[in-house]
Amino acid sequence: MGKMVRVLEGRFGRLVLTDLEREERIEASSGPAVVLPQRHDEVLFLNPGEFHVALGATRVIAFHAALDWLASGFPAVFGGDERRPFPVPREQVTPRIRQLGDALAVEVLNDRFLSTERVEFMLQELVLSIVETYLARRRASSPLWRGSRFEDGRIRRALALLRARPNKDLNMDSLASQVGLSRSRFYDLFQMCTGHSPRAYLDMLCVETAISRLSSGRGKIAEVSSELGFSAQSNFTRFFLNQVGVPPSEYRRATADREIEPPATQN
Repeated sequence: MGKMVRVLEGRFGRLVLTDLEREERIEASSGPAVVLPQRHDEVLFLNPGEFHVALGATRVIAFHAALDWLASGFPAVFGGDERRPFPVPREQVTPRIRQLGDALAVEVLNDRFLSTERVEFMLQELVLSIVETYLARRRASSPLWRGSRFEDGRIRRALALLRARPNKDLNMDSLASQVGLSRSRFYDLFQMCTGHSPRAYLDMLCVETAISRLSSGRGKIAEVSSELGFSAQSNFTRFFLNQVGVPPSEYRRATADREIEPPATQN
């Protein structure tokens, strides 16, 4: 299976950061798997029992999902007698799924700052993005959302608006109005759907975005702070410290000190 760099296990299944050499393979066992090779433009899908063979040396982040965890959120896709949820083995990766894959790889690599809750949040976002982006298009005639916590299209619309521009200044009453819900109904449905309040969900998105920016070296900390809607960098620093456990400057240094790049591709 290649050289495992990091492994994280939880009720969601296993998240593995692995270095694969040419012709080494990664396999899904009892549950499906999602594989994101770094420096590639595709996301790979493995149904139970299927495998992927590396064409060259690469680092991958692989999510070996627990079936009960998947079915609890998406029963029409992953529950019941469904044994092959993925109709095709690969798709063009979207910017959102690439961002999630990169952030997950950084989180697993920097495991001393790791929050299982934060990782599970990103994995839920990953699966939701896969269902919305790929499976909904290919299974348009099936009751894709039936029985799902995400069945209410108004909440899915709210999630899309939050993801489009995570910003601490966002007005939740205005967001509720945009999706056609009263404030109280919006908060109740959002909590039932995601397991988080709208504000806590937005905080998670802001942390994920900050981690992506800090680990990639794109922009100064003050620029990340401004992008996320903080009125002062000191406010962003306190927020990041409360959420992650270290200031953003220390997280950036720790990321730079670790080998986060995959091995060079061999032809």
